[in-house]
Amino acid sequence: MLKNGTYAAWFRTSLADGTGTVHVADGRLWGSDAIMHYDGTVAYDGDRFSAVVIATRHTEGHGTVFGTDDLVVRLSCIANGAIITATGRADSVPDLAFEVTLIPSRDVPAEPEPQGPAPKFDASKLPKLPARSSR
Repeated sequence: MLKNGTYAAWFRTSLADGTGTVHVADGRLWGSDAIMHYDGTVAYDGDRFSAVVIATRHTEGHGTVFGTDDLVVRLSCIANGAIITATGRADSVPDLAFEVTLIPSRDVPAEPEPQGPAPKFDASKLPKLPARSSR
């Protein structure tokens, strides 16, 4: 199942590939990459899910993986494991297969707070530089 969370997304067609970030929460999906913004819905049926995503350009730049802007993309998948690969098509380019791999982001635990006071600095414990030779 596609769980709520943040995912790194790698998407590709036969024309190009790209990467972005996708967020999923309670049946909604949204995210962006360098040139596009995504917004959509997710429907679940056991281990299966489907998504309808509207992708719109937010910044001028290179072409999209579909070769056109402002898309409605329909995805489907059977999720088995943490990394999910979904396939689909864009309504405006139905003959071009689309695949996206979603890799869940993991929270990095914060460094633990130091216990007790920091040790006092003692310059005598630093390594000594070699003596300079005089010419």
